[in-house]
Amino acid sequence: MHELELFSAVKANAGLDFITPLRKVLDSHWYVMGNEVRSFENEFAGYLGVEHCISVANGTDALELALRGLNVQAGARVVTVANAGFYASSAIYAIGARPVYIDVDSATLTLCPKALAAVLDSSLAAIIVTHLYGQLADIEEIVRLASAAGIPVLEDCAQAHGARRNGKRAGSFGAVACFSFYPTKNLGALGDGGAVVTNKHDMAARIRQLRQYGWGQKYQVTLAGGRNSRMDEIQAAVLRIKLPYLDSWNEQRRFIAKRYNAAFNTFDMRLPYSTAADYVAHLYVIRLANRPPFINALKLKGIKTDIHYPIPDHRQPAYPAEHPYPLTVTEHACETVVSLPCHPGMTGDDADRVITSVTAYFEQEG
Repeated sequence: MHELELFSAVKANAGLDFITPLRKVLDSHWYVMGNEVRSFENEFAGYLGVEHCISVANGTDALELALRGLNVQAGARVVTVANAGFYASSAIYAIGARPVYIDVDSATLTLCPKALAAVLDSSLAAIIVTHLYGQLADIEEIVRLASAAGIPVLEDCAQAHGARRNGKRAGSFGAVACFSFYPTKNLGALGDGGAVVTNKHDMAARIRQLRQYGWGQKYQVTLAGGRNSRMDEIQAAVLRIKLPYLDSWNEQRRFIAKRYNAAFNTFDMRLPYSTAADYVAHLYVIRLANRPPFINALKLKGIKTDIHYPIPDHRQPAYPAEHPYPLTVTEHACETVVSLPCHPGMTGDDADRVITSVTAYFEQEG
């Protein structure tokens, strides 16, 4: 866990009573896929406005099992983006499929509908749309294009818990969606956890089977591609405690982002595209041409920064990939992005220190 994200997770957990739910689980003597898991699945599905939530061990498993739920086969081609940390790519490679990288929108840094329209054909098995940094992609247009071509959309919502547009939340637009509950997420557990959500009954049943070895009944494997990917009762209990706070935590994140945008709007940098409800400020990411001296200047002031993400997926050493389509915006983003502190529990003084330090840097730079 990166230092910036660790600090955010610690602040978000401050003041919450975890002892009571943990004691409840311990006293129950039921530790995996019991009442806490079932209750969280129902509550999270209700929060999102979807029919089914299937909890799993982590967000990457969620992506892999969702692809299997869509019946994506080895060798199939799956559209995704290359600037989002390799998480979607990991799932694609795990099932033996092939990523088809297309460029991102220059404003949102999420999958570009125009780039998608240029590559759509019947050879594609699925499209993974990552709502990056907490910013909803242009998901309605992407779903419209994909539906017309008969290609299912998988939403990667690991950084977008609670983001909404026109009354719908991230995870309720596509055929299936995935969440991570890693401790640094807007809704984070005390350890790993994930979920797949969908409105499709048959798909939900398939994924429930796949998360537990592919069993049709105990010890009888009737579905290939299964694995052991189950959420434990402790993580579910913690998530149930935290879920009612999610919207207010997202508001706190947006408030900080709005303060930053107002303070930085005259500086030579690109700011987040939105601070409205379609952005939950999982990360506050700016873009600037000369990144190293900026990072060093803030480090000298005691301000933590990070880079999400420095290496595009198609340039990862273990998975060098051809990319027949232009990735100009993607590659430029990986060279220029910097994340600043933005999290619930961050005080006004904390935000002032960031603003003062960034302002001092640009004033010195002229």
